[in-house]
Amino acid sequence: LLDNFRQILNERHADKLEGKLLSDKEFQRLLTMINGKGIFESARILRDKLPLKRDDESEVYLSFLDTRHWCKNTFQVTNQIAVDDQYKARYDVTLLVNGLPLAQIELKRRGMDINQAFNQVRRYRKHNYTGLFRYIQLFIISNGIETRYLSNNDGEFLKSHMFYWSDKDNHRINTLSDFTDTFLRPCHLAKMISRYMILNET
Repeated sequence: LLDNFRQILNERHADKLEGKLLSDKEFQRLLTMINGKGIFESARILRDKLPLKRDDESEVYLSFLDTRHWCKNTFQVTNQIAVDDQYKARYDVTLLVNGLPLAQIELKRRGMDINQAFNQVRRYRKHNYTGLFRYIQLFIISNGIETRYLSNNDGEFLKSHMFYWSDKDNHRINTLSDFTDTFLRPCHLAKMISRYMILNET
């Protein structure tokens, strides 16, 4: 995950870096600056520009999400990312935007209670989400026939915060396949994160 994030940072900031890729020390300085934050602070950093001092004492501003040109972000899908720390975990599907995990999809077998997926995500939030996973903006939970989404936050994680997605005619979209074809289209996902998610410090 870190190597991929670093590679995309270098690619997206090629002009600003003037041909000099981020060194190991520079990348480590960046990680020190962006890791260990709360959900709100991580979300703020995601939408901001961050000054990074280079090894030659010059300064470069790095950005992590293009909030104006949604389709110009880099989108990737990963399956079964394994975390092997005190609490082992294996995440079903993670959507990366510019190398950062911004959306997490938790899947259960068709027909299973969707609350099992919600409870799984709640456990992950409590025990596993550290480092770059603090940048997750959205959770999507589904059993194939029922799909909901909810935003990440520093506060209490409540089932009442789960929402259905609807089409332009206000018809509810339930199945995972239909949700994927609408809500999770790359440009739309970046648009949702950029424009319609309100940062609330309280």
